[in-house]
Amino acid sequence: MKVLAIDDQQLVLLPLKKKLRELGYTVKAETNSLKGLELYDSFAPDLVIVDINMPGVSGIEIIKYIRQRRKSQIPIMVLSGNVDDEIITRSFELGVNDYMKKPLSLNEICARTKRLIGVPKIGNYRNKVSNVIIQQRCVGVVIPCYNEEERLLSKEFLNFIETNSGYHLCFVNDGSTDATLEVLKALRKGRKDYISVYDCNKNKGKAEAVRLGMLHMATYQDLDYIGFLDADLSTDLSDFDDLVSTIENSKYKIVSGSRISRMGANITKESARQIISLSINFVIRKILSMQFKDTQCGAKIFHKDVIELLFRERFITKWLFDVEIFMRMKKHFKISKAREMICEKPLKRWVHVDGSKLSMKDSIKIIWQLAKIAIVYSKNKKRVSKVSVDKLNCAISNTALGKV
Repeated sequence: MKVLAIDDQQLVLLPLKKKLRELGYTVKAETNSLKGLELYDSFAPDLVIVDINMPGVSGIEIIKYIRQRRKSQIPIMVLSGNVDDEIITRSFELGVNDYMKKPLSLNEICARTKRLIGVPKIGNYRNKVSNVIIQQRCVGVVIPCYNEEERLLSKEFLNFIETNSGYHLCFVNDGSTDATLEVLKALRKGRKDYISVYDCNKNKGKAEAVRLGMLHMATYQDLDYIGFLDADLSTDLSDFDDLVSTIENSKYKIVSGSRISRMGANITKESARQIISLSINFVIRKILSMQFKDTQCGAKIFHKDVIELLFRERFITKWLFDVEIFMRMKKHFKISKAREMICEKPLKRWVHVDGSKLSMKDSIKIIWQLAKIAIVYSKNKKRVSKVSVDKLNCAISNTALGKV
């Protein structure tokens, strides 16, 4: 029994194809709808599973091709995030046999497939229950890594992508001097559809590692949202998935995690860091003119259409690139609109992990970096020359040393 699946998002097709093959079906999948039509003619499937919203040839056009042009009555199953009543009605009028709305469980898709075309005879195969949910969105996650050989929680990352469809993890090796790159390559082995490794030959700092990773992920056509997360998982992956759900079901362009201590949440910080964070956050709120509780949380998700705007240019600071991101939003969209496009979502869990690369000395330098951000982004020019930034760095350093 042969199944043809057509969906423009590869991360949706991969778990579907794997599970149907485990059940004994012969499966072919295509992300290009026009090539999917060609494959239909050559493959002669017993069932077609198709998405509705695809660039070029839509799912409706594919249904028309099968029913009206080819005069075929083979079962057609729609698997789509489109919940428009007119589209659903139109699909059934054209002759689809089933219409499934994303998100839904992989088990349900398999059960409906069996109902439509039966179960292949494959000997002693035992059907395993899957807890994978087929989502209607695909997400790229950038994880900057510098000397994470001992701290990288490989098992947690692997468990997450195995049970959460639609995710692609991009680990950026930021010129590590230990065996981090080898650990990442081992993590990616056999999982290249879900895991990428972006290698920086030299250490560039977290800001640049995140920026390069975000731009790299932006080249993946099937991603709807792209975010970044700390390698130590001080914010866990389930909390990150909550950030994704928030941006998916809203008009926000950025959803930023917030480490706010409150009832029902497990938020732990070093006391010294907490005091410094409160002081710095007060200054940040004044600079941004936004009532942020926590700009520096290492978990953020972005709509793909703002990635180029926010990450095209290099950041001018090492640790405060998060503030620069919001400053770029403010400068481009103006303050009132920017406020409407950004959401700060409290996390359920955040735990300080030993081995953080940000030292107390670095924390003290932050005030000078904030001054630099305020000066540079207050300029009218969209771009600031490297010479100007270097001069500003020198001036701030001299001030910190008491030379001026």
